[in-house]
Parts: sequence; structure tokens; C-alpha cells
Amino acid sequence: MRLRNLVVFCYDLLAAGVAWCAAFWLRFNLDIPGEYAELMSGLLPSVMAIYGTAFWLLGLYRGLWRYASLPDLRRIVVAVAICALAVPAAFAFLRIGVEVPRTAYLLAPLLLVVLMGGSRLGYRAWREGQFKWIFAKPGATPVLVLGAGAAAAALLKDFAARRDLRVLGLLDDAADKQGGEILGVKILGTLDEVAAFASRLGVSQAIIAMPGASHRARVRALEQCKAAGLSVQAADFVSGKVSLRALELDDLLGRDPVELDEAGLRSTLEGKTVLVTGAGGSIGAELCRQIARFSPARIVLFDHSEFALYSIHQEFLDQRSGTRVAALIGDAKDERRVAELFARHQPDVVFHAAAYKHVPLMEELNCFEAVENNFLSTVVVARAAQRAGARKFVLVSTDKAVNPANVMGASKRLAEMACQALQGASTTEFVVVRFGNVLGSAGSVVPRFREQIARGGPVTVTHAGIKRYFMTIPEASQLVLQAAAMGRGGEIYVLDMGDPVLIEGLARQMIELAGPAGNDIRIEVTGLRPGEKLIEELLADAETTLPTPHPKLRVARARPLGNDALVAEVLAWLASPGDAGVDAVRAKLRAWIPEYQR
Repeated sequence: MRLRNLVVFCYDLLAAGVAWCAAFWLRFNLDIPGEYAELMSGLLPSVMAIYGTAFWLLGLYRGLWRYASLPDLRRIVVAVAICALAVPAAFAFLRIGVEVPRTAYLLAPLLLVVLMGGSRLGYRAWREGQFKWIFAKPGATPVLVLGAGAAAAALLKDFAARRDLRVLGLLDDAADKQGGEILGVKILGTLDEVAAFASRLGVSQAIIAMPGASHRARVRALEQCKAAGLSVQAADFVSGKVSLRALELDDLLGRDPVELDEAGLRSTLEGKTVLVTGAGGSIGAELCRQIARFSPARIVLFDHSEFALYSIHQEFLDQRSGTRVAALIGDAKDERRVAELFARHQPDVVFHAAAYKHVPLMEELNCFEAVENNFLSTVVVARAAQRAGARKFVLVSTDKAVNPANVMGASKRLAEMACQALQGASTTEFVVVRFGNVLGSAGSVVPRFREQIARGGPVTVTHAGIKRYFMTIPEASQLVLQAAAMGRGGEIYVLDMGDPVLIEGLARQMIELAGPAGNDIRIEVTGLRPGEKLIEELLADAETTLPTPHPKLRVARARPLGNDALVAEVLAWLASPGDAGVDAVRAKLRAWIPEYQR
């Protein structure tokens, strides 16, 4: 027997003896007659022996006091109940204790349950710091918690062991919670009343503990706190544990979690070999992480950048060692290398995320390279997928392919058209997925704003009225997977990007998140860059959409190609472009893509 269990066992034996004596004491109104005191003392060893034997045989000492809970209390009640029957039965069998008052037989087990259960729960409360409020430092920071659910309860338990923060109240919009308490902290009112209670209680800090609420509800709570002049932190609640963190941009622009068709995704990915081109990029890397959740046989990581490929490969080796990966470096336009890749690994599903994406960079000096890379890589990988009998080919496209106003967008639209042309009678299912900007992706406005803020500004915005659609990298990747599972070939899926975000407003929010360091940072309007639109579109004018079973995915019904020889024509031009200047490239794009306006 471990020392700790021995101590607990001895305590329970002592408690059984105390309960037995206390039962007599209460039965005789605190004045036990001499003959009954002698009877009580004489039977005490037998009572303790019966209780001790039963407690040990029933396994009361497997649990730890610091984690005492309802199952432990239930075991105590059952053990004491058995002993409550065993003691008088044993005395009757041995023909002793005939004079014991029946009330003592009833009171002793009740008192023992209180002593045993109360001590365990009290010890757990002490270990969790539930009594530290008695000794709390007077300088503890008072806070309000927005939310009164499981996350708030976990937060209060965590705060009980801390002496730097003290929760004065909870706020929640649920009508049935008003006036209630959680762990002794009162639910004061609704979220709209945060300013009033902060002023009344002298609170300058708030914590948003609403991880299960919609994004709109969380943003509303944040806006209420900001209007009240409170500094705000967010509480994350994962696997029963809560943690505090500073607010991030995702809290302001993030969206509600994606609900995935887990069964459909498993049938698409489980046990399959999956190829991801551009695997080291923002979207490509996250696609790999999401794919790994569905137990593929192998993920083939393919990228042209040595460092990017090394980074995602090492991440899998270090953090996802249970997933088999193969890291191959190469250019997706290189037919020899791509053919070698397909011959060696025979991928069942292909996600083509490799592309040139930076609009101004691709607009003039690199316009031919943009078309060559984005179109040719798509055709080379797609044809290799057809020859290898891959089940699916998924092209990661962009909202800039809709009524394109720049070379990059036009090159991606051309890649979409190639997939439409290649679908034909192919057994490979070609699926295209369009979405807008993703928060924090390489080359996006968010990392640039962060760098500018870190340097002390100014933060540069190209136009005061420019707007963009945003979603998080995990959400975009999950929806790409969902579209892949749903697609049957030839569809162009459009992601629900929500409402467009004013970029100048985004810059102001990021400056506010910087705290005092952002007080003197100004915003400077520099003018639209080459090929840049004020507002991106998700659907071309000539297209209509159809709903899908998933609320965040719609199918765009694109116009017919009208040119069966498109792929051959573009490939012939890429092989021998002649004049590859910006005007010549744009003229070619206008000839192939009627909606290209530049």
C-alpha cells in the first residue's frame, strides 16, 4: 500500500469511529448514559474493523483526492450503505450489541458519508485554490467575464488558484441564467450592460469567454468592451482546459467554424495517396495539415522552394510522425519531374495549389511568367493525373479570376478553363475552388501591415475605399477539402466569403490591436497599384450559382468554353510566344478570355 493510500485509509477508519461515537452522542442529546457509553466503546473496534475491511475490498483507495468527483462520492455512499447493513447483521449473528439503539445504526452511516465525502471534496477545493480568496491580495485586478458557460466555469476554477486576477461578475445574454451564480460568482446581467457594470464596479479589464458563440456574437461582445474603454483578452477552451490570450485579427475578422462532412472526406482521403503541389505555401501547407486528419496512406509534398518544402516536411516529422509523407522538390511545369512523381507515387487525389499569386508583381514585368506558370503547371499536373488514373484533381483558384482586371487573375481563369476543357470524357474528376484573400497568407496585406506597425508606421493603404473578402487559412483549406469531396467533375465551387472588408478599417483595427505602440501610427493612402481592383468579385457576370448541401459552398455555372482547341492554342503560344511583352500578353488573354477587361 502506498503511503498516501495508507494515510487515507487510516483517516477513513478514524472517521468511521467518530461517526459511530457521534451517532450515540446525538441519540442521547449530547449526554450518553454510562451503560451506553460502555457499549459504544466496546463495539467500536468491531465497527471499525467491518468498515475498514469493506472499504478496502470495495476499492475506495484507487482514486486521488485532488480529483475527487461525483463517481468517488457514489462509491463512498455504496460502501457506507453496505457497511450500514453489515454492522447490525454481524452483531445479530454474533449475538452482541442487542442494546444498540436503532437510531445509532441510522445516524452513523449518514455522518460517515459527510465526513468521508466532505473531506475529499474539501481537499480538492483546497488544491484548486478555492479558498485562496480568503487570503487574496488587495491588489488583485478586478475583471468582468463575458459569457457564462463551460468556458467561464473553467476560467473561474483557474482563477481561484491565481492571486493577480479577481472576477467580480459574469455577463450573459441567456435569460435563464440571469441572477444565477457559477462557483460563487454572480451573473450580473447581459452583454449590453458591460459599460454600466464596469463603471459601477471599477473594472478596467474584461475577458471574453464565449468560444462556442457565433463570430457575430463575439465581435459584438468585443465592441461592447471597447465602447466601455476596457482592455480585453480572449479565453480559449480546448479539451476542458482554458487559456487566456491577447486579441488577434482573427477575433475581429474570423468566421464561424466550418462543419465538415467527415464521412465524405474520409471516403475521399482515407487510405489514399494525396499529392499537394505548392505544399510549402500558406494554403498548401494547411491543406496538408487538414488532409492528415483523415488518415491518408501518404501525402506527397511537392514544391519548388527548398526552404518551404523543408519547413513543412520537418513539421510533419516532428509533430505528425504518424502520417507518411514524401517530400519532392521540383517545378510543376516540368513534365519530366511531374511524370516521375506520378510514376513513383501514383496519387489518387491531387490538390494543385502551386501558383504565382501576387497581383502587382505579375502585372507588367512578369506577365508572361504568370501565364506560363499558372496555366502550364495546371495542364502538366492535370494531364499527368489523367494518365495515372487519379480519381480527383482540385485546382485552387481565386476570386481574381472573376471578370479579371489583371494578368494574375486572367492566368488563373485560363487555368480554370483548362480544367473545364480537360474534363471531357476523362475519368479524373476536375474540381475548381475559388476564394478570396486569407488572413496571414504569404504576400497578403496582413503580414505587410504587421511589419509596418512594428516599424512604427506609416501603414500604407492603396485606396480609402478598397475592399477585400477575407477568411482564415484553416477555413479556406477545410472548404477546399469539402468541395473536393462533393465535386463530381467540371464544377467551379465558390466559397462563401461573407461581407467584404474595408482595408482602411482593417488597418485601423490592427493598429488598435498593437496597443499603446500604435498610438502615433498614421495611415497613408498611396494609390491603386497596377492591376488592382477596388472590390473583388466572386462570380462572373455571365455566371449563375446553385446551392450545395454545404451552406458555405455554391456551384458557379460558368459559360461554355466555346473553344475546344483552347489548351492546344495556349500551349503552342507558350512554347513560341514571339513578343512576350505586356501588351502582347494582354492581347492574347483578351482573345481567350472575353471577360478580361484590361
